Formats: sequence, structure tokens, C-alpha cells
Amino acid sequence: MSVKIERIADSIQKELSYILQLEVRDSDIRFVTITDVHVTNDLSFAKVYFTVLREDKKEETLKALKDASGFLRKELASRINIRHVPELQFVYDESIDYGKHIEDIIEKIHEDKQ
Repeated sequence: MSVKIERIADSIQKELSYILQLEVRDSDIRFVTITDVHVTNDLSFAKVYFTVLREDKKEETLKALKDASGFLRKELASRINIRHVPELQFVYDESIDYGKHIEDIIEKIHEDKQ
């Protein structure tokens, strides 16, 4: 990935986090953490990885983010200096759940040794 694309991805992540935290009024989106953003080389799509505090709200949050993507793109356009704001695709980040699962396995192994 080029430096330019990485810089744009970082800017999108930072600005989306700010917008979601302070400017969105939807309660389903309020406690979303943007963990990573991957932008395609042609800048047409941005895959936005997110997590939520409450695991049971994952599907509702994904739907709310998809519904708000137009508003989010408009806000990004006014904050980031690029010609075309990429289309946002939201994906739940499973890596934190996977890390917790591995941690639980390690704890169980240590308990079995004692």
C-alpha cells in the first residue's frame, strides 16, 4: 500500500471516530470504536472495521452504520481534502473476540497445570 493511501486511510479513521463520537445522534452508533480502515488503490472503497461495547448490539450497530454512511461520507468530504470520498463498507472486527478466545484458552491451560 502506498504512503498516500495509508495517509488517507488514517485520516478517514480519525475523522470517522470523531464524527461518530461527537456528532452522530443515533444511540446505536454512539459507542462504536473504529479499529482500522483499508482503502482500495483507486480510492473507490474504504472497508471500515469497528467494534462495539455490547456484543448483543453488533447487528443493530452494523445496520445503523450502513444507514448513516451517506451522512458520514458527506461529513468526510468536508473534512478530508480528496476529490472523491470512498464508499464506506462497514465490517465488524472479529480480531478482539479472537484475542479474548485465545486468552481464555491460555488461562484454562494454566489452571489445568496447577
